Amino acid sequence: MTKRARNREHLYLRYAYNDLVRNKGINAALIAILILSAFLMATGSMVIERLAGSVGGLFAQAQPPHFLQMHKGDYDRSALEAFAAEHDEIDAWLVTEMVGYESNALSWDRPATGESGSMSSSRFDNLFVTQNDEFDYLVDENGDAPEPARGEVYVPVKYQQAFGLQAGDTLTVVTDEGPFVLEVQGVVKDAQMAASLNSATRVLVSDEDFEQLRAAGGLPEIIVEYRLTDAGLANGLQGAYESDEALPKNGPAITGQQIQIINTFSDGLAAMALIFVSLLLIVVALLNLRFVITGTLEDEVQEIGAMKAIGIPDRAISGLYLSKYVAMALVACVVGGILAIFATSYLTRSLQANYAAAQVGPWTFLVPLIALAVVFLIVVAICRRVLRKVRKIEVVNALVHGSTLNEKQTARRARRQARWVRRTGLASSWGTALNRRLALLDLRAEGRQWILVPVVFFLTAVLITVPANLLSTFESPQFVTYMGAPERDLRVDLQFQDEVDGLREEVAAALESDERLTDLRAYASVQYRTEGAEGTVSLPVEVGDYSGETIRFTEGGAPEAGQIALSALNASEFGVGVGDTMTVERDGTSTEVEVSGLYQDLTAGGKTAKMRGEITQGASAYIFYANVVDGEDPVTIASALEEQFPTAVVFPMAEYLEQTFAGTTDAFRSAAWLALIFGIGVAILVTSLFLNLRLTRDRSKMGVLTAIGFSASEIIGQIRTKTLVTVIAGTVLGLVFAATGGESLATGLLAALQMNISDLTFIPDPWLVYALYPLLLVGAGYLGVVLLTAGIRGADKSQWLRE
Repeated sequence: MTKRARNREHLYLRYAYNDLVRNKGINAALIAILILSAFLMATGSMVIERLAGSVGGLFAQAQPPHFLQMHKGDYDRSALEAFAAEHDEIDAWLVTEMVGYESNALSWDRPATGESGSMSSSRFDNLFVTQNDEFDYLVDENGDAPEPARGEVYVPVKYQQAFGLQAGDTLTVVTDEGPFVLEVQGVVKDAQMAASLNSATRVLVSDEDFEQLRAAGGLPEIIVEYRLTDAGLANGLQGAYESDEALPKNGPAITGQQIQIINTFSDGLAAMALIFVSLLLIVVALLNLRFVITGTLEDEVQEIGAMKAIGIPDRAISGLYLSKYVAMALVACVVGGILAIFATSYLTRSLQANYAAAQVGPWTFLVPLIALAVVFLIVVAICRRVLRKVRKIEVVNALVHGSTLNEKQTARRARRQARWVRRTGLASSWGTALNRRLALLDLRAEGRQWILVPVVFFLTAVLITVPANLLSTFESPQFVTYMGAPERDLRVDLQFQDEVDGLREEVAAALESDERLTDLRAYASVQYRTEGAEGTVSLPVEVGDYSGETIRFTEGGAPEAGQIALSALNASEFGVGVGDTMTVERDGTSTEVEVSGLYQDLTAGGKTAKMRGEITQGASAYIFYANVVDGEDPVTIASALEEQFPTAVVFPMAEYLEQTFAGTTDAFRSAAWLALIFGIGVAILVTSLFLNLRLTRDRSKMGVLTAIGFSASEIIGQIRTKTLVTVIAGTVLGLVFAATGGESLATGLLAALQMNISDLTFIPDPWLVYALYPLLLVGAGYLGVVLLTAGIRGADKSQWLRE
């Protein structure tokens, strides 16, 4: 490096240091926003990398299938063997046998303390299994596949999290032959059924105990599982499997990719929310940088003109100013990266419990470094772009007029300001009305200089409102309509039973005669078959009455006789829309039906259908929905019905939704709190930063107002009026966008995560979103202006006129 280059770098560093010290308040606000942006971007990227590593580690240990088909009922094993022999892409396959028991048949005890509890409140499908020999293992915390001895059981992580089960506890299963007691030896992780969105969970027992549980009244179910030579062939194998009529298909089919998406959804959603917040904060930071740099150039235009006059190149002058912002961005990335390490450790503490310990590798360091580098490069690039104005500054205008504009730009600004001048009857105004009138006139004349405040509050309103709307939507009882179910207070499930048809009659009679219940609807789950792109495929259909307020249709309406409604995913797969016809077949009888409507469904992989009718015999399961009359408690009624029908699963729908989306709502809740805290903080910082610069540049104007008789209180009132008007305008516009365009943003995010939601409508909490949040934002803006204008009363007004 030459001596000249060293001197130039020394000059840049000295200027950057002196400016940082001279303008502490402005620079502190800027660097705080930059640190938040870098911190959130690094944290989000690190959480995603750790999550991918944890899930990938569990998949490596457990080796889940690339394609699986669940099935209830009899099946032909020879047909499965023939299918496997015909497909060379199958590397290994197996049939996992399971025995199902309802949650109300399970309870736990802790002999060491005498504690005990029932598991009847759980919505899980409890499936007892033995350890597999080839793949799809249930693994312990060390990644090993345990083999329980007789009388021992390994419970899933879900049980540990829901009921606090631990080694030494006992698990009791009420069977047809009496209580069956097992001692808990530990916890196992299930790569296939780990996610909270999955309603099933597997419990690991010995071969002897499994046979005893099956013989004692447990309902059998199987999973046909395949490992392939190439995981990318799973969709093709699924099509071939579903087109073979001899294979078992009475249940959902899932690919390995879908399993991975479901597993990563909840934690991945939190990471995506962090990145979303970070991107908005980066935009806010860039807007502030542009404003600050532009203001600095205007304030120091004569110095710039002098440097240009003595021959200093434009590039050198720009580099002088750029050095400060490069230093700020670098410090922000370093500090944000260090804070992200601690935040990531906190946010990923549950990953090892649910999945595997993520290994530390090159990507562990590269991912956050790349994220921080992106933040740094974006900031520097925008600063370079704004500093191009230095080239356009003319020496004469800079030295004589103190302006960054050339002659044409100056004339254009004069004409524009002249158009804003209006005759105004200020003589008829006095007191508060006069000050308010002057504030609004000044704001109209200098609108471009105040644009930063409404834009930032617009972005902040979007930032805090969208996560809150997502949370309230997923927590709302109405969200059940996105699961292909009607909005009701109670749900009764009948399955895992040999005499399910007889039980259906008893339950239906009891519910119809119960005066506490209204709006009763009954549905039967049956399997139809239809033609798909790869041949004949299975089509699960719920048959019942969908008239009135049941499920929400995105297109068309409820099915009538001779019609069928399809989930959006099924409609896309079959290539049909509303008004089209398709042929479905059941028990050898083919029927042509018309597609009446499309709806969204998160259950069964998003591939379901609805038909009108009444089936009381031969269904694989039955579901009842009902409302309770005013004054009755759904939880109390559910408990009474469970006692009356021990083999039925009865849920208050609010509880059902809470358990189903526990991980998802937790992620949204964390994102909503994070966005609110950072949003309010940024609102205060930006307001303070803007007004600090604005008051510095408007001192001469305030001096004139003081000289003609305006008091300090009146000047403060004018400033606060202008600030509140811009804050309220930005907040209102942000709320409007969040309620309209925010739905498109959220739908795009959920669609990208393959949640089978193509048209999300927010269900907001109006008091929170349209009352409390706007008040908090406006209050944050007002707090900023109060803090910044507090020193005006004690300032030396005479000094203002000399500046």
